[in-house]
Amino acid sequence: MERRSVSRMDSRDAYMTTWRKSSHSGSGTSECVEVARLPEAIAVRDSKAPGAGCLELSPRAFAALLGQLRNDQPFV
Repeated sequence: MERRSVSRMDSRDAYMTTWRKSSHSGSGTSECVEVARLPEAIAVRDSKAPGAGCLELSPRAFAALLGQLRNDQPFV
């Protein structure tokens, strides 16, 4: 799987980026992620620690990740 980078977006970039919380993230759960579309990647971050950085994936790698998660397959 192609992975781009783990990055720390500066506060201005993170503020100006539109983040969407996963529909599977609900109240009372500790597993919450947010995603954002960047010009050449999809960013994923922990919604409880947005300042901790994000994982940037190519659109192809993000689609592969979602496919594995939907099929309940281990991610390697």
